[in-house]
Amino acid sequence: MDRFSDDFMFQLNREKFRNLMFQNGIPSFKAPFWHLKKWKVNMMKLKILRACLTLAAILLINTSLFASDFYTCTRVVDGDTIVVKGIGKVRLIGVDTPETKHPRKPVEYFGKEASAFTKRMVEGKKVRLEYDWQRKDKYNRTLAYVYLKDGTFLNAEIIKQGYGHAYTCYPFKYLEQFRKYEKEARENKRGLWK
Repeated sequence: MDRFSDDFMFQLNREKFRNLMFQNGIPSFKAPFWHLKKWKVNMMKLKILRACLTLAAILLINTSLFASDFYTCTRVVDGDTIVVKGIGKVRLIGVDTPETKHPRKPVEYFGKEASAFTKRMVEGKKVRLEYDWQRKDKYNRTLAYVYLKDGTFLNAEIIKQGYGHAYTCYPFKYLEQFRKYEKEARENKRGLWK
């Protein structure tokens, strides 16, 4: 075949392609690129859908981490541990109060007062739990920040009033704030800092 024949076949095939496209309702001037654009639009929609689903999953996980349900505190074990109906034992994150119930330690100074304070604050009341990066401790207690219905942040209040100190062995969300509250309680000689 000569050059003329090649060009003729190319023209003939191009005409067939255009006719085929026209019969299917696709304008011929867009024929070579129209499908690619449609494919790119579909891929973009797919990426947007995937991003939306990922965001929805993250929000769902976060709402379960920061639940807004209120539970009843049925008992106070000691100053930094409570029992919540439907959850079990809850250890307050970032707070350490003097021991009163430790099996191998005697009751520590200001331990009874710390337990009594926590008891006055939450026993028999509705509380909301907020979780941090770790959900359980080595004793299988739930680790949580505890809020009362009026918005009082129990973990912080114990430290502010001097019934416990900031437990800084592990990182947690409010570490710096709790250190500040402890410093203020010490300086103002509140609770166990008298």
